[in-house]
Formats: sequence, C-alpha cells, structure tokens
Amino acid sequence: MLRSYLKIALRNLLKSKISSFINITGLAVGMAVAMLIGLWVWSELTFDTHFANYARIAQVLQNGTYSNEVGTQSEIPPPLGPELRNTYGADFKYVVMATDIRPQALTFEDKKFTQNGASFGAEITEMLSLDMLQGSRKGLKEPNSILLSETLAKTYFGDADPLGKIMHISEQNYKVTGVYADLPRNSSFNDLAFITPWNENEPYIKNYLDNWGYNSFNAYVQLAEGADMAQVSAKIKDIKYKKVNKEGQKYKPEMFLHPMSQWHLYSEFEGGKSVGGHITAVWLFGIIGAFVLLLACINFMNLSTARSEKRAKEVGVRKAIGSRKNQLIGQFLSESLVVACFAFVLALLLAQFSLPFFNAVADKKMSLLWSNPVFWLLGLGFALGTGLLAGTYPAFYLSSFQPIRVLKGTFKAGRLASIPRKVLVVIQFTVSIALIVGVLIVFQQIQFAKNRPIGYDTSGLIVLPTPTTVVHEHFDAIRNELKNSGVILEMAESYSPMTELNLALDGFDWKGKDPNMQVSIGTELVSHDFGKTVDWEISAGRDFSRDFASDSTGIILSETAVKYMGLKNPLGEVIKSQNFSPEPIFFRVIGVVKDVLMESPYEDVRPMFYTLNRWRGNFAVLKLNPALSAQVALAKIAPVFQKHNPSAPFEYQFVDAEYGKKFAAELRVGRLAGFFAILAVFISCLGLFGLASFMAEQRTKEIGIRKVLGASLVNLWGLLSREFVGLVLLSCVLAAPIAYYYLHGWLQQYEYRTEISWWVFAAAAVGALGITLLTVSYQALKAALVNPVRSLKSE
Repeated sequence: MLRSYLKIALRNLLKSKISSFINITGLAVGMAVAMLIGLWVWSELTFDTHFANYARIAQVLQNGTYSNEVGTQSEIPPPLGPELRNTYGADFKYVVMATDIRPQALTFEDKKFTQNGASFGAEITEMLSLDMLQGSRKGLKEPNSILLSETLAKTYFGDADPLGKIMHISEQNYKVTGVYADLPRNSSFNDLAFITPWNENEPYIKNYLDNWGYNSFNAYVQLAEGADMAQVSAKIKDIKYKKVNKEGQKYKPEMFLHPMSQWHLYSEFEGGKSVGGHITAVWLFGIIGAFVLLLACINFMNLSTARSEKRAKEVGVRKAIGSRKNQLIGQFLSESLVVACFAFVLALLLAQFSLPFFNAVADKKMSLLWSNPVFWLLGLGFALGTGLLAGTYPAFYLSSFQPIRVLKGTFKAGRLASIPRKVLVVIQFTVSIALIVGVLIVFQQIQFAKNRPIGYDTSGLIVLPTPTTVVHEHFDAIRNELKNSGVILEMAESYSPMTELNLALDGFDWKGKDPNMQVSIGTELVSHDFGKTVDWEISAGRDFSRDFASDSTGIILSETAVKYMGLKNPLGEVIKSQNFSPEPIFFRVIGVVKDVLMESPYEDVRPMFYTLNRWRGNFAVLKLNPALSAQVALAKIAPVFQKHNPSAPFEYQFVDAEYGKKFAAELRVGRLAGFFAILAVFISCLGLFGLASFMAEQRTKEIGIRKVLGASLVNLWGLLSREFVGLVLLSCVLAAPIAYYYLHGWLQQYEYRTEISWWVFAAAAVGALGITLLTVSYQALKAALVNPVRSLKSE
C-alpha cells in the first residue's frame, strides 16, 4: 500500500507542476531558514558547555549602590581571593584570581605583535580543562612562565618547538612552558591567546593586596563536589561589607556567584538582578525561524485546499469503491511527506549555499554536520515533522468530502471553504509585515544613536596603545618630532582609549555634597593637549595649559558632572580626592566641557572628571594632518615610535572605526532580521502567486463573459486583485499593534532611544501592498488578456 501511495503522490506532483514547484520551493526556503537559525541557536545555547567543569564554574561579581541605584560589576578587590580560600575553602575546589583579558605587546626576537592575554592563578588550566598539546597543565606554576594557544605558537615559532623559548611582555621575560589547543569560538575565553601566572609580587597587585576598595581584578571559582551554587553565593554575600570601612559600607557591597551557564546568555543586570541579555536574541530568532517555517506550511495548506474541487472526484470514487477515511488521510499525508522530502533535499543545498553569507552576517563559523549520523536523524525527523505539519489539515479536509455530492456533480467548495485560506493569508502577511516593521525600527534606532552628538571630532583621530613606560618617558620628543614633520596636528596621552572608559572612581567629595550620596564618576587622566587633540568644546572656563603650573591640580568637569554634583557656578570649586594617594588631593575646577561620549551610544552619558596624568598614560591619541592621506601619515609615524620604543609593535586604531563597532550587535540583529524578513515575504508571495493562479483559472469563464459585456482590462485586473489587496490591508492593521507592542518593549533596554514613528508602519504597508500587486498582477493580467472565445467555446 505504501508503494501505491508513493506512486500516486509522485504522479500528482508531476500533474500539477506549478503548484508542486511553489510547494517544494516554499517549504525548502522555510526549512533552510529553520536550519540556519537552528544552527545559530544551538551555537548560542551550547556556549561554554565544552568545558568539563561547566556546571560548577562561576565568576564572582559584586553589586553596589550608587546614587540610590544598584549597579553590578565584574571587577573585584585583590584580597577577595585569599579570603574565599581561607574562610570558605570547603565550598571551592579552585579559586582563581585574574586580570582582564586585554591586548598586550608580545615579542620574540624580531616578531612583535599585540595579542590578547591575561594573568591567571595556576589552577585555571585545571578549571578550564585545557587540552595541552605541549607541556603540561602544571606549566603555569613556574615563575615568569607563559602558556600559548596553538595558533599563537605557530604564529611565532612555526613548526619549531616553542618550549623553553623566552618571550617579552612590557620589558619582562617569560619562558614558554606549554601550548594549549585553541579554545572554541563559542567560548567566553575564545580570545585568550596566552596566559601568564597571577603574581602577587607584581607591584600593581602587591600594593593592593589589603585594599578592599580597589576593584580592578577578576575572580573565578570552581565549586567543590556537592556544593550548591545558590547556597554558596548566599554565604559570600557580605564578605566585602564586613571588611570595608564605614565609608565603603555606604555603597552596600554584595558579592555573588554568576554561573558559567549564564555568562553568555544572561549577562545584563538591572538593580542588581539578572534581566537577561543575549537570550533575548536567541528567543527572537528562534521565533522568527518557527514563523518562517509556518509561512511555508501555510502555502502548502492553502494551495492544497484551494485545488480541492480538482481532486473531489478522486475522493468520491475512492470512497465509493470502499476506501476508508484513514486510508485517504494516509494518501494525502504521503503526498505532503514526499513534498517535504524533496524540499528537505533542496533546503540542505540552500542552507549550504547560504552558510558563508550567514556566517559573515552572524559573525560565526558554523557548518552543516554532513558526516554526523545524529544530524541526519534529526534532519529526517525535521522533514517528517514539517510534512505532517503542512499536510495534516489538507489531508483531513480533502478526506471529508461526501461521495454522493461529488459524484452527482453538485459539489462546490463554496464561499465558506475559502475562509480558512483567507485567514492563513492574513496570518502570513501579518507576520511578514511585523518583521518588516521590526527591521525598520532596528535600523532607525541604530541611525538615531549614530546621529547622537559625541562631544569630539573622530575624523583623522587615531589611538595607539602604549603598554610600557617608554612612550611616556619620551612623550615630548615624539610629539615634537611628529608635529615638526607636519604629519600630525596634535598629540596627547590618555588613560583610556576614546571609545572606552577604563576608570570610574568614588573617592570624591565637594562642598554641598550629601554625605549619604554614593558616587561613581568616570575619570580620565590626560596630558595638556588632550582637548586640542580631540577637539572637544569648552562651555565654561578654560582648557589645560602648560602656562599654569597650578593645572597639576586642576580639574575639568563634563556638563553632566556639573548637573550630577548640583553645582551652579562650578569654576573655582574645590574637589577633594582620595583616589590617587594615601593623602587627599584637592583639585580646583578650571573648566567645563560638553559631554564626551566614550561608552555606549545607547546609554545616558556618565559624569566625567578630567585631570592631568599622575602616572603614564595607557594610550597615545594623535590627530592626523588632513592634508596627508592616512596611509602616508602612518608610514611616517611608525618609524618615530619604533625609534623610541623598538620592543613594541606599532599598532593603532582609527577612533571612528572603533566607535562604529559599538553598533555591531544591533547591526547584526538588524541584518539577520532583514534577511529573514525578505525570505518571509518571498514565501508569502509564492503562496499568493499560487492562489492568484488558481483563482484566475477558476474564474476563467466569468472573465470571458465580463469581457464580452465590455469590461476593460483595468476592471478585470481590479476584480482579481481586490480580494488580495483587502487581505493585505487587514494584515497591516493587525500587524501594527503587534509590532508596536514588542518593539516598544525592545526599545526600553536603551536609555537613549528613538520614537516609533507612524511612517515606519506606513512604509511597511506601502511596501507590502506594492509587493502584493506585483505578485498578483501577473496572473490577473494574464487571465484578463485571454481571448474570451477560448474560455466560452464550450458554453
């Protein structure tokens, strides 16, 4: 019987070529989209799961109250690690202190590159179960040792043995004691190219080992067997509060464990509580994938039921000669399964063909697992499931026909039979239009943030990392040489790059400050010519100047800082700081600048203080001469830096390009959503084309009579198009509130956000109507141009 079902199914597919093409193509596109999104979702959900100790690893985070708002940060004080070991040692197998993963100049002989690395406690190799290709996991226990990733080892040493080789970071020697396999791309440590040991004798650590207020490091833990994550997190809650003084207790510090399982998907916090994060995008695209597949299934349902009259006699005859309803259902389901299988094969080809583009947009390196039997089992189940989803309704609908009415010739599908099809068309276009609106809003939000004033001029501005003291020691010589050569207009030092903020401090006091006010103020340490270099705008007072020796204790406030502090006349005000030395320093306000945006363009700007460097800067900021091309300018700048700092690679960043990266996540979401919205519209139009073809065929005689009676081409075009236009207009009405509700909620995550404008809905509606008319018009005009003699010759 199964063989008979398949033969009949193939015969019917060949008999209705257009319908079969639309069904197979639509399902294939829908299935390909579902596959691509499924691969992406799986990649996100399995983030970090390859670590053997995944379920027991956590990072220690802390909450603090600033200006009556609870904030969460990953930076913790250095004495936390020893305290966790000494007081709660039974709860932890490992406690690992670490620095941030950051770019560092790594040198071996004449090879100099900037690579991402960090210092970790020696147990990190066991915690992350590093796959050691050379050396052992104990290699990090040696003083001044370094572990390299496989890729980094090949970059510096090729096929030579790297073990025992001496490398240099910031004028310090490190011996290579091991090489580990590259960590997977879907890992929180995927950019960790090298590891050096956590060394408590390093001055930048040693000087703060007893300082519970110095939040600059990271702590990772692995729970002991049997320890409960929530219970241990509750235990350590007040560990810092008990150690800080009364001033520190005002900030109500609370420590807690953030499990590795939540690092990637639940990384956003509000009010000290996790509020999600990347999981939102996972849900969003998962739902989009399901809807796109549903649209393809709707096409199949619509076209199958629309052609019911053509198969009515077949059903009647089969029932008359004894076929049972379940046999007919089996026949029709077998047809849908055959279509689904053909579509699945085509979907695999489409997915494979689209993967390079999809990977580029999604910033992934995914591939179809052709050799994995589990992949094929899941694929088979997916194809069968899609076939059943698409074919169940048509199978039950077609098998319900009454044989007496059919064989007497009195069967007509009637007006009521078209209602489900209309409902399904409305659902299709409601989803498609909502997706279009969503894509427009995403890009509107991105453009809104891009147009935000940032308080300085990015054109021709570059930033160079200066990881050693050499540039600071020779700063004036480098600056003068470059300025005299005409290659730059100005140069300055800064503690943070222009597009990030590396320092936020709380130890400030001023006249009129509420003693209970908890502050966190962005602090940028700069050289005298920083303002001229970045071209910021002074709104009151003056800039730093070498003509005033008193500027060593001068301070410039941002406009937001002035409002934050409640100062009416800030110039001349004295600000007390206990951040830079054991003894307080008293700064005098010499100027106010327009807000300089260094962090997220989607968030409110932070209050900022600018003071002159009290130690070396981490970055050199250069304003290139616009009379020279960037390529020529950089070629002249490089030898000057290398002359004074030969051990460090010459590497730089264009500030405008780095600022543009702040929009990468939203652009990725917008491009992916746009890609899927286009495919959703394509699938909907395929179905519309098929329905228009069927309706034109069904009304051939009516059109012939109307032409004989004088109906014009426009009248006939309107007759066949009117119904579809009405359905799409209804879809627009339904899509608007749905899209508004979800997009309004999505925008709430941004403090600096656009309004949802009416024109977005109008543009989506006009676009949908235009596409509908283009799709339907071909079939409408084709039917209207048929000679009425041909359609009426049998009457």
